[in-house]
Amino acid sequence: MLYQKITADILSSFKAIVGDVQVITGHDDLEKYSHDETEDLHYYPEVVVKPNSPQQVAGLLKICNTNSIPVTPRGAGTGLSGGALPILGGLLISMERFNNIIQIDEDNLQATVEPGVVTEIFMNAVAEKGLLYPVDPASKGSCFIGGNVSHGSGGPRVVKYGTIREYILNLEVVLPNGEIIWTGANTLKYASGYNLTQLFIGSEGTLGIVTKIVTKLIPAPTTDALMLASFATNEEACGAVSAIFRAGIVPSALEFMERRGVEWVMEHDDIAFNLQDGVGAFLLIEVDGTNQDVILDACERINTVLEAYNCLDVLFADTSAQKEELWKLRRTMGVSVKSNSVYKEEDTVVPRAALPQLINGIKEVGGRYGFESVCYGHAGDGNLHVNIIKGNMSDTDWNHKLKDGIREIFELTIALGGTLSGEHGIGLVQKEFMPLKYSEVHLNLMRGIKLVFDPKGIMNPGKIF
Repeated sequence: MLYQKITADILSSFKAIVGDVQVITGHDDLEKYSHDETEDLHYYPEVVVKPNSPQQVAGLLKICNTNSIPVTPRGAGTGLSGGALPILGGLLISMERFNNIIQIDEDNLQATVEPGVVTEIFMNAVAEKGLLYPVDPASKGSCFIGGNVSHGSGGPRVVKYGTIREYILNLEVVLPNGEIIWTGANTLKYASGYNLTQLFIGSEGTLGIVTKIVTKLIPAPTTDALMLASFATNEEACGAVSAIFRAGIVPSALEFMERRGVEWVMEHDDIAFNLQDGVGAFLLIEVDGTNQDVILDACERINTVLEAYNCLDVLFADTSAQKEELWKLRRTMGVSVKSNSVYKEEDTVVPRAALPQLINGIKEVGGRYGFESVCYGHAGDGNLHVNIIKGNMSDTDWNHKLKDGIREIFELTIALGGTLSGEHGIGLVQKEFMPLKYSEVHLNLMRGIKLVFDPKGIMNPGKIF
């Protein structure tokens, strides 16, 4: 694809649409838009614009489509797969001014929200009305709901409530040619042709730009219990995960944490936590609902399962403050690991009964290639975040040999019935591994879908395939 540079005349056209102050061209000002949270990668756009209406987005895309200018949509920049990196320069459209909660419809348990709303702000707004939006990634305090839609995000409570795909009813989207459409209907059922809403979820900005989101809401649970279970080994902790579900219990969250990750959180965030000798891994288990007796019964049954898997100790959080501290231990783990070392993060997902084999295999691969790994994640979904630590690896091995090790981890993941990403997306950094999972027939179907929506290939080029 032959892309064009942004000329002075095109830049003037951008300014005419959004105003001079919302167009950024200075190198220093562009720096914050040159990276997201993916490793240490930087790609500068030629220009950043900050529209605040679907019509402004449409005007920008029409110009770019006519002139073959690559466009990178960007939310909060918290992504971990390089999806918001403008690798071909061009125009970066920042959605930060789309920050309104338009309506919370208590009668129909729905909400309409713009994509630049911070996820936690939206969650808190609906919680004030006794409702729950349960999609809560670790970065919920900073990520945008539009980015969550684009990456098919999840979070700890997916295990009980489902991924973001269960909660998006309808999307307003600006197509690459500037047309504005709604993808579906504000209904719980949809059997009217192809489901374009589901197609846009997880499409990583390659098909168009989302400008409004209609979400489903549910009544909020009124009480919960939180347990922290410790184990001697990763395999014992991971083995207990599937057993909890086989016992007929569905926790509202079930998170895995490796000891090294907890140690780094304690160092980075100065959290006071009594980390006992001999503990190698933890499960953080939450049960919620509306009946305290039912919740306590579930906790007792979980405890019985944990004992069968050689659980060393179970800590029950007695207060809200203690619950908050335990959740902080898990939610800050990614930031803490990143602060300690050069690293790469993979987002593996397997059927949850395969977790012990997965984590054992990851450690075996690391031993052969000479890298350390710190693993944590949404064990209840079989979703394991693998943080590969450079440590003492030479620059040569890190830049060349490591890729073969990552490939082996993905091959193992696929052999266990899993896939490349559970919630971070493919973006830039995982696209070379797509052929491990998908045949050329499958990939060509995806490319064909892209071609229908974006025949000139301007939308977030260089991502997914």
